[in-house]
Amino acid sequence: MTEQPHPTRATEAFFGRRKGKPLRERQAEGMATLLPALKLDIETPVLRLPDLFPEPVERLRLEIGFGGGEHLVHRAQENPTTGFIGVEPFVNSMAKLLSRVGELGLKNVRVYDDDATEVLDWLPEASLDQIDLLYPDPWPKRKHWKRRFVSAVNLDRFARVLKPGGHFCFASDIDTYVNWTLLHCAAHPAFEWTAGNASDWLTPFSGWPGTRYEAKARREGRSSAYLTFRRV
Repeated sequence: MTEQPHPTRATEAFFGRRKGKPLRERQAEGMATLLPALKLDIETPVLRLPDLFPEPVERLRLEIGFGGGEHLVHRAQENPTTGFIGVEPFVNSMAKLLSRVGELGLKNVRVYDDDATEVLDWLPEASLDQIDLLYPDPWPKRKHWKRRFVSAVNLDRFARVLKPGGHFCFASDIDTYVNWTLLHCAAHPAFEWTAGNASDWLTPFSGWPGTRYEAKARREGRSSAYLTFRRV
């Protein structure tokens, strides 16, 4: 089977700054020890994603831009037989997640600390059950819309790595980005929106733990949308 060409990589990153406040001592230790142990080696081809995890997993999920890591840690605890790959280029967020992974002894988490498109292009075809993109940077200025992660090119990437019947879950409190995502997914032949009525997209995903971004949005009077698209 001939290898299919990957979509063109963006000329601008989909994320902003990489570092914030200096790390605490424990966080720095986690970055020095756990990150090398859990980071994906995308220079090495992988045939079976379950082999990345030390214990057997039945499902595989990718979370792009996990922020404080609350959602990923919650899901990893809730679903010990699911393997989770978390991508987050912001150093402080990665350090927080690794601290929690170490404290809880989670065996079903792997991470990557750079551009998520690199991971998407490395993953085997039809290897994921779910992709989560939760409260991504909305890049509100029109001139920056090209930096939004949801795009025709990245939906091609999602379609390649999701299993038939797999899901792409998106959450945001920014109306323009919600509409943007609905329009892009409606225009892509590989995805169908699963909502049957308004309550479907106004109701958080099953088992949803909430995130700090969601809490901030509510404090500021913004409601959120929770969109689920099926890979057809």
